[in-house]
Amino acid sequence: MEYNTSLPRLIIPEYGRNVQKMVDHLLTVEDREDRNRQAQNLVEIIGNLNPQVRDVPDFKHKLWDHLYIMSDFKLDVDGPYPAPDPETFEARPNDMPYPASSATYRHYGNITRKMVEYTAELEAGEEKEALKKAVANHMKKTYLLWNKDNVEDSVILEDMNRLAKGRLKLNEVSLSEKSDLVGTTGNKKKYSKKRKKRYKGKK
Repeated sequence: MEYNTSLPRLIIPEYGRNVQKMVDHLLTVEDREDRNRQAQNLVEIIGNLNPQVRDVPDFKHKLWDHLYIMSDFKLDVDGPYPAPDPETFEARPNDMPYPASSATYRHYGNITRKMVEYTAELEAGEEKEALKKAVANHMKKTYLLWNKDNVEDSVILEDMNRLAKGRLKLNEVSLSEKSDLVGTTGNKKKYSKKRKKRYKGKK
């Protein structure tokens, strides 16, 4: 009995071992005209076995590329497309830049930091005053969701001042109560009592 672990590695596993065997056989065909004909037939077989590939633009080119890849770039045929360069597949992809973020005040999130920065850059006026209060309340809500405990308004305003690098005057900003921002357990208790009454009434 043959186990897959003892067999040669499949170059493109999605096509299966039988297709790989046909590609390997194609490399042994000495007559060039016959090899070209069989390569064309094999591309058609691959396309029929994997109809989803046909949804890809220029899918024929993709199938021929896969044929060359499965032959380890050793196939010599007169295909309609040039063989792909092996170095293209060996090259290491470019590193993806990862957005840098400070660990300080991470619980507020990067978007909140940007909101504070935007508020600090606004010209003095009603819009800036309204936005200061809105952002501060959002920071308090975020803090409460992260910490679950109560928090003094002075802590939130101090954090906001540091994020704004002292560019915001927050002395006169008053924040909403915790119950207005994240709700209270009282509503849950009332809801639970209503459910109990309904349940007793059905008995």
